[in-house]
Amino acid sequence: MDIEKRIELITRAPTEEVITTDDLRKLLETKDKVTAYLGIAPTGPFHLGYLIPLSKLFDFSNAGIENKILVADIHAALDDLKTPWEELEKRSEYYKKCIELSVPWKKKPKFIRGSSFQLDKKYVNDVLKLSTLTTVTRATRAASEVTRMKNPKVSELIYPLMQCLDEEYLDVDIQLGGIDQRHILAFAREGLPILNYRARVEVMTSLMVSLKGPGIKMSASIPESSIKVYESEESINKKIGNAYCPAGVVEGNPILQIAKYIIFPLNGKFKIEREKKFGGDIEFENYIQLEKAFIENKLHPQDIKKATSSILINLFSKARKYFAKNTEMLNDLGSNFLSV
Repeated sequence: MDIEKRIELITRAPTEEVITTDDLRKLLETKDKVTAYLGIAPTGPFHLGYLIPLSKLFDFSNAGIENKILVADIHAALDDLKTPWEELEKRSEYYKKCIELSVPWKKKPKFIRGSSFQLDKKYVNDVLKLSTLTTVTRATRAASEVTRMKNPKVSELIYPLMQCLDEEYLDVDIQLGGIDQRHILAFAREGLPILNYRARVEVMTSLMVSLKGPGIKMSASIPESSIKVYESEESINKKIGNAYCPAGVVEGNPILQIAKYIIFPLNGKFKIEREKKFGGDIEFENYIQLEKAFIENKLHPQDIKKATSSILINLFSKARKYFAKNTEMLNDLGSNFLSV
């Protein structure tokens, strides 16, 4: 695959920003084996919003990039104990299984637990070195959009330093994260050269809006705003059916975002099945076609909702079946966690 096609795959939706595109091009031109990683901290229940960066890893794989997923267990505790230390093992295994089952991987990424290397002497020594060269103001700015920072803990300032060093210790060329992590990824570009390590390429994806509509991102902590990847078919149909999707409105429309950021990258198409009297079946080869038809009111919101439900039900079938048979994994997480 030529460089331009690879860049197109890497930079298309749901990619929102690359730091920098010039560095990305040089990387692809000069290195035969390019490796990327995505870090996911096992905090709240695993939901649809996580599929945005995962769908981008799908694009990375198609662009010939080797992928690693960091199950960032220590980070989950450092972030104001969103996950208690004693729960890290259970939640990490739960996240790994959700990730494996919720995306139709052609080549599965390599999974790595943060605790498998972040406690090593050399790594800890580099964290301490970087801490002596980073001001509290800079660390706070880096962490502020990702960690809670309500009553800031020292751990929340350590968080971005470790995420910076993960790029070096995972031996990757690209870090992938949501656009809410921009300050941390920009800090990594500054921090690694301070320790005489090379700066990496940073790729950021869009965030999924709540099913309730504009104003907030999708979150497991907000009832009816998200869909867990192992929810029942009835629950998916109900939540998508109730989702914000005014006729012809694109801005802040979660149904269109699901199509753009998840369905097209993973499926490559979007098919709507409907009765002949309502126009018959129609299949879209790209998101631009779908959006145009929706704006022109050639698609009723219920048509696109039903198709979205059907596609998600099929996409999550493996996860749903697995957790239906392995209920002990969910039960061990506790009702307080799953009801978040």
